[in-house]
Amino acid sequence: GARSLGEALRNIPGIRAEYAGGEGNASYSIRGLPLASSGSKFLQLQEDGMPVLEFGDMQTFAPDMYMRFDLNVAQIEAIRGGSASTFASNSPGGVINLLSKTGDVEGGSVQTTLGLNYGEHRIDADYGHKISDTLRFHIGGFYRQGEGPRTVGYDAYKGGQIKLNVTKTFANGFVRVYGKYLDDRTPSYQQIPLMVSGTDAKPIFTSIPGVDIKTGSLLSPNIVKLDALNDPKNANRDTVRDGQHSVVKSVGFDAQFDFGGWTVSEKFRFADITGGNISVIPLLTSSATAMAVVNGGPGATLSYATGPLAGQTIANPSTLNGNGLLMSALDTNDTANSLRNITNDLRVSRVWKVGKGDLTVTAGFYKSSQNYNSDWAFLNLLSDVNGEGHAALVDIKTAAGVAVTKDGYISLGDGSEFHRKHDVNYAINAPYGSINYHIGKLAIGGSVRYDMGKVKGTVSGTGLPYTGTGPGKVDYDYHYLSYSGGVNFRIAEPLAVFGRYSRGGRAAADRILFSQAIDYATGSLRDSSLGFDEVTQSELGLKFRHSGVTVNVTGFSAKTSEHNVQVNSAADGTLRVENIIRGYRAKGVELEAGVRRGIFGLTVGGTYTSAKIGSDPLHPELLDNTPRHQASLIFEATPQVETEHLTVGANFIGTTSSYAQDVNQLKLPGYTLVNAFVQVRPIARVQLMANINNLFNKLAFAEIAQGTIPAGGVVLGRAYAGRTVSATARYSF
Repeated sequence: GARSLGEALRNIPGIRAEYAGGEGNASYSIRGLPLASSGSKFLQLQEDGMPVLEFGDMQTFAPDMYMRFDLNVAQIEAIRGGSASTFASNSPGGVINLLSKTGDVEGGSVQTTLGLNYGEHRIDADYGHKISDTLRFHIGGFYRQGEGPRTVGYDAYKGGQIKLNVTKTFANGFVRVYGKYLDDRTPSYQQIPLMVSGTDAKPIFTSIPGVDIKTGSLLSPNIVKLDALNDPKNANRDTVRDGQHSVVKSVGFDAQFDFGGWTVSEKFRFADITGGNISVIPLLTSSATAMAVVNGGPGATLSYATGPLAGQTIANPSTLNGNGLLMSALDTNDTANSLRNITNDLRVSRVWKVGKGDLTVTAGFYKSSQNYNSDWAFLNLLSDVNGEGHAALVDIKTAAGVAVTKDGYISLGDGSEFHRKHDVNYAINAPYGSINYHIGKLAIGGSVRYDMGKVKGTVSGTGLPYTGTGPGKVDYDYHYLSYSGGVNFRIAEPLAVFGRYSRGGRAAADRILFSQAIDYATGSLRDSSLGFDEVTQSELGLKFRHSGVTVNVTGFSAKTSEHNVQVNSAADGTLRVENIIRGYRAKGVELEAGVRRGIFGLTVGGTYTSAKIGSDPLHPELLDNTPRHQASLIFEATPQVETEHLTVGANFIGTTSSYAQDVNQLKLPGYTLVNAFVQVRPIARVQLMANINNLFNKLAFAEIAQGTIPAGGVVLGRAYAGRTVSATARYSF
C-alpha cells in the first residue's frame, strides 16, 4: 500500500524517512547520521546499481524526485552502515538500490488503482518475455492523474513513466541495454499554519479554522505568477499547478563476463534530467488587520487579487475565512535546466584458492559527471489562510489608495526578490578495491576507495558573498580516502557475529555555493577541508537464521562532520536560511527480525539512537543538544496472514518524540501510523486489493518550523496525510 517511494523505504530498519512533502524531495538518513536539512546527504539512492543523481541532497532536486516505485521494480536492496563507504561514491551511510525486472520470469500484469476518498486514477502495466533461449526483454510503466490525498482544487498528480530493458546472454556472461522515460508532475506540500497551546514539553496542536492539517494544503489554482496574471493565455504556465515536474530520459547498459577465472563487470548510464519545482513556502502568519497596518500603514485596506472574488474589498479582515489571518510566503520557482548525469563503473574480480580458504580480490574504477544547472526565482506573496484549494492572493492599499502590492505580490523592487543562477559541473574519478578471505567459519576483509573531484562553473544572484563584476567563479578540487574493514565469525550454522570499522566521505556539492567557503574571484576553496564531510562508523552485531526465523542485531556508533544549509526559525518564529558548520556523534542499536509460521508472517524493525551535536562554532549554545527530529526510537512492524485466496495484514510505523529544532525546546509528539491492507484472489490471475493508509486518521508531524511556542500561538508545520483509502484490481497473464 505504499503510495510513494518514501513510504516504502521507511520500512527498511535503520532508515529515517520524512516524506510528508509528497512524492519526491523527501528526507532520508540512517543509523543516527544527521538529517540537518533536506534530501539524503549520507545515503545514496540508485536504480539498477547506478546513482539516480550523484548527490542525494541537491537543493530542491533530490534523487527520489526522479525515480518511481512501480511494477518495474523486482526488489529493493539496501546496504546499511560503513561498508557502503567504499561501495559507491558519496554514500558513507548506505546505498538503496531499486532493481528492475529483466524478463527472466515471463508474463506480466495490468492493474488499475482508484482513490476511494481522494483523487487518484492510476494504471500500471508490465510484461516480460523470452524471445529465445538467449534473448529476453521487460517493459513496464504507469500513468496517473488526480488531485491527490490533499484537497488543492486541481489535478496535482499528472504523468507517468515507461522503462524497457533487453538482455542477451552468452555462455560466459550477459549484456543488457535499458532505457527510461519519466514525465511526471506531483505537488510540493509545504508547511501549514496551525495553532499550538500547552507547553514546549507537552504541546497541543490543532488545525486553524479552514485549513485541516491532515487533508488540507495552501496550494490553490488561485495562486498564479505575475506573467500569468498579465497574460491569461499563460494561466497554467509557471503556476503552482506545475509543482514538482520531473523529466528523465536515460539510456544505459550493463555487462558481465567471465574470462579465465576473472569476472569483468561494466555499467554505464546517460541520463538527461530536467524539470522544475514550484512551491509556496509560508514565512510568517499573522492577523490580517496587523498585516495590513504593517505593510500599508494606518487605514490600509485589503482586497482579493485572484480567485472568484478578485477585486472585492475585504471589509472585515478580523473574521477573514473564520481565522482572520494572512500569510506572507515565498513563491519559489526553481528550474532544473540540466541535472545531466553520466556514470560509468568498471570492475574486475577473481577468486583464488589460498590454503583451505578462498581469497576474493576486486578492483574497479568509477567515473561520473553531474551537472547542476538551475535557476531560482523566489517572489514574496501575500495570501489568505484558506484550505480546500480556495486560498487566494491579497492586495494592500494605503489609506490614500496607493498600491503596496502588485497582484498579490509584495515589494518586488526592494530586494525581496531572491534570484540565483547555478551552472556547475561535478566530475568524479574514484579507483577502488577490496580483498576478502573466507576460511571455514571465518570471513575477513577490507576495502578502499579514493575519490577525486573536480568542480567547475559559475554562480550569480542575490546572497552571493562576492563584490566583483560578473558571475562568481567556482573552480576547485577535492579528494578523500574511504576505507572499511570487517570480520564475520560463524559460531554455528544459524548464528554469526561480526564487527566493522569504516571511514567515508561525502562531497559538499551545491550546499556550499553562496557561502563563504569559496573565493568567488578565483573559484578556489578558502579551506580544502570544506570540499567534503567525513563520517566514521563502528559496528558490532549478531545474525541468526533458522527455521523461518531471522534476527539481526547491530550496535553502532558514528561521528559526522557537516557543512550544510538549514531552514529553521529565528527567535521571533520567522523562517530563515542558515549555513551551518557542525559535528555530530551518535550511538545506538538496530534490530531487524522476521518469522514465518504456516499462514502467518511477521517482520519487525527498530532503531534506538542517542545522538548529540558535538561541535558548532557558529552556535556553541547548541553543544550536546539532540539534533532536531532525532527520536530515541523509530520502529516498524508488518504482521500478515496469507492463504490461497486471501492476504490480510497491517503495517505499523512509529517514532517516539523528538525536538522540532536544535534548540531542544518544542517537542514533536511521537506517533504510530497503521496502514491496513487486504488482497483477495477469487480466481486464477485476478487480484483485488484494498489499502487504507493511516487507518485511525492519526495526526503525525514530520516537522515544525519553530523551536518554541511563539507568543501568538501559531506555528508552521508539516504532517503526514490523514486516512486515505484506495482499491486496486490486477490481472496477471
